[in-house]
Amino acid sequence: MTSLSVEILAADAAEPITSAGNAQLGIAVLAGIAVIVLLITKFKMHAFLALTIGSLALGAFAGAPLADTIKSFSTGLGNTVAGVGVLIALGAILGKLLADSGGADQIVDTILAKTGKRAMPWAMVLIASVIGLPLFFEVGIVLLIPVVLMVAKRGNYSLMRIGIPALAGLSVMHGLIPPHPGPLVAIDAVGANLGVTLALGLVVAIPTVIIAGPVFSKYAARWVDIQAPEKMIPARPSEDLEKRPGFGATVATILLPVVLMLVKALVDIVVDDPENGVQKVTDVIGSPLIALLAAVIVGMFTLGRAAGFTKERLSSTVEKSLAPIAGILLIVGAGGGFKQTLIDLGVGQMILDFSKSWSIPALLLAWLIAVAIRLATGSATVATISAAGLVAPLAEGMSTGEVSLLVLAIGAGSLFFSHVNDAGFWLVKEYFGMNVGQTIKTWSVMETIISVVGIVFVLLLSLVL
Repeated sequence: MTSLSVEILAADAAEPITSAGNAQLGIAVLAGIAVIVLLITKFKMHAFLALTIGSLALGAFAGAPLADTIKSFSTGLGNTVAGVGVLIALGAILGKLLADSGGADQIVDTILAKTGKRAMPWAMVLIASVIGLPLFFEVGIVLLIPVVLMVAKRGNYSLMRIGIPALAGLSVMHGLIPPHPGPLVAIDAVGANLGVTLALGLVVAIPTVIIAGPVFSKYAARWVDIQAPEKMIPARPSEDLEKRPGFGATVATILLPVVLMLVKALVDIVVDDPENGVQKVTDVIGSPLIALLAAVIVGMFTLGRAAGFTKERLSSTVEKSLAPIAGILLIVGAGGGFKQTLIDLGVGQMILDFSKSWSIPALLLAWLIAVAIRLATGSATVATISAAGLVAPLAEGMSTGEVSLLVLAIGAGSLFFSHVNDAGFWLVKEYFGMNVGQTIKTWSVMETIISVVGIVFVLLLSLVL
């Protein structure tokens, strides 16, 4: 989010579109969220429509003029799509190139070929974390499931000993590390520095994924001791390719945007002079748009052309990568509209007053709000977007590091206890051939561990920043 847009949001927040008191606003927020939850869970309505209707209901319950509510929602939707829409699209293109070129399979095969049996759970975490950087969670699951099932079958492992580390790697990347949609939207909403958030996110992610992955998988394998279901082993994406890109080139391409953004964050901290020539250059090449665009362009050669793709095949791959993200963009945009409606109604000040009177630390409050919305809606992205809108005013006066930790607290809360209202729950259940009880004892508990361990490390970091 640019400094100008932050100033605009601050100005909007200073002049609420309704004169409702805190009690009425609180009831309006609960009612608006209840409408969204009811539409998603009871009526199975698409999250985009639910967020749109919920935003209008929020304004109505708060007593705001309908025209002002529509204006707030439209402004928030437009600003959010403008801020993160291109980044989501570029991430989708990079992920599609990685999958279709066989680059993901190359990473998997190379790491597994050099891994002993005892280290296999750790290898699965590494594979999932690297592949999960540019991929949406659902795409990552579909891509990794064949590997998880084949490794478990050939090595005679319990499926949970191999599957849980892979799922933990994907989930942690999805919730805490940009350029995934949730963290990007939260960064945009609270005005956080993307590079600093990425760096701190990696610090939180590493111990979190170790505890929720290889460590927890030992217990999960005892609780649910099942083998890989034969019928669920699908074909691998690269089986029809004559050649695949190299391991080194593939990893370098995936990590390129991460490195560029981290370099920018480091230079901003060390140099801290906007007029410095080096900082001007890193500010450009380390911006999310340029970093991801550079990775996509490089990937067309290191991944696409290396796999023998023609110009037509590359064009087709890019085109096919964009269609599936239409729904995600609409959800993210509607979430931004809901956030802006919350801000313009003055809910932010209400949250500030609440946090002061109850003496709840801002980071813990952000986590609790995200947890509540996640449990209600089942969507990590909806939880992140809504919570970010509610707690955005808490970022005022925070240091750069503290604002980034606020984003991570929201991200950790958005992963809490996935259950039957989450599409990911059913995806894992069906692929792994488990019943509902087994899925809760493994997948749901793993998600809860990620959430709790994540907020613990966020709070620990807050003591030293």
